[in-house]
Amino acid sequence: MPHEDLFATNRAFWNARTKYHVGSAFYDTEGFIAGRSSLTPIESELLGDVRGLDVLHLQCHFGQETISLARLGARATGLDLSDVAIAEARELARRCGQQVDFIQGNVLDPRPELFGRSDIVLTSYGTIGWLPDLGPWAGNIARYLKPGGRLVFVEFHPVVWMFDNGFEHIAYSYFNRATITEQEEGTYADRSAPIKLTSHAWNHDLGEVLGALLAAGLRLERFVELDGSPFDCFARTIRGEDGLFRIQGHEGKLPMVYALTAAKP
Repeated sequence: MPHEDLFATNRAFWNARTKYHVGSAFYDTEGFIAGRSSLTPIESELLGDVRGLDVLHLQCHFGQETISLARLGARATGLDLSDVAIAEARELARRCGQQVDFIQGNVLDPRPELFGRSDIVLTSYGTIGWLPDLGPWAGNIARYLKPGGRLVFVEFHPVVWMFDNGFEHIAYSYFNRATITEQEEGTYADRSAPIKLTSHAWNHDLGEVLGALLAAGLRLERFVELDGSPFDCFARTIRGEDGLFRIQGHEGKLPMVYALTAAKP
């Protein structure tokens, strides 16, 4: 199936999900409007002070992280594949009284109007698994950054995506060797949501990720792996004293999240 058809399927998938995410307890939109930040300590520490900086947030969903950046004083722009998510993001920014630019588009397609504009490109949590090829992704990030600009990337670990949804057995390769096509019921933010849709995803091993960024001319500055997730979006999770979620029975054994920064010379 051509990638254009796969992306069309995924856009429909995320359009349906977004309608339930906006009103979910997971995203707590009313609490966010009241002032809650959606940035976790992991990316906040890597971002540092963003006041006065141009920050581009890729695969921004319906905009909470992007708007959180604007609240911190950044000139923030968000980009996402889902037209429904972008419409919701614009409405959320209006309700929050924040000036944020939101663009609907595929992160693999270059946007010349964004070339050389960003001090920071941020992408975080559940993003690259929707991309079949990381070369164009990394190349666009390099194009969007100003000289000396930084990528801040936080993502769920590819080991997590090897498991079936119940974390009972290894179901998929660690490597990007096949399109993972699933029919999913509900959504991580609302497991009872009455939606049942097909999605297409790809696993990306760490070598593929780092290789793509290095090939795009970026210089790796920091890299960390964590055994817990700040989000309760997987099955069989328990929360540790540090506030991070781990898979029960695998506590301390599985990498759940990794994070890195890379700079454009």
